[in-house]
Amino acid sequence: MTTELIGTMTRNSAASARRAGWIIAVAALILDQATKNLLLYGYDFGRLGPLARIVVTPFLDLVMVWNRGVSYGLLQAGSLTGTLVLTAFSLIAVAVLSWWMMRAGRISLTAGLGLIIGGALGNVIDRILYGAVADFFHFHAFGRDWYVFNVADAAITIGVIILLADAFWRPDAGNEGRRQSGT
Repeated sequence: MTTELIGTMTRNSAASARRAGWIIAVAALILDQATKNLLLYGYDFGRLGPLARIVVTPFLDLVMVWNRGVSYGLLQAGSLTGTLVLTAFSLIAVAVLSWWMMRAGRISLTAGLGLIIGGALGNVIDRILYGAVADFFHFHAFGRDWYVFNVADAAITIGVIILLADAFWRPDAGNEGRRQSGT
């Protein structure tokens, strides 16, 4: 193959990876918002009290928690100012991650970024609409509890795991950063 053909194939592959990343971001956002709307309005979870619980399985309950912090209840913001700061921070993070995704060329990288972007935007929409993020899923087993979370939180967490895996387990992980600055 000629160098020109290889360059074209690489550009097409990178463009496909970026397209996949944006599709994943939109899918994560839609799934998050659809789940929240179904539970809040379809099943009227917005009216459930803080102790209400619907047992789904021996290890999963559906509950209604309004999270004023970031993923999994971290960094609680108890005021309008705190909510605005978290919203602004999330939007800045989405902008930076979007810039990174526009320069990325690997599907693993763009998939991870897409999940984080879609999840972050899902939680930003909640903060704008409700002043807090709606969380529903409560896993527990063997006397242990996990944080109450939503689809957006799960997308962000899975996206970070994919980014870490991409960074550590690529065959060329040690050299690529020096050659192409993370693309």
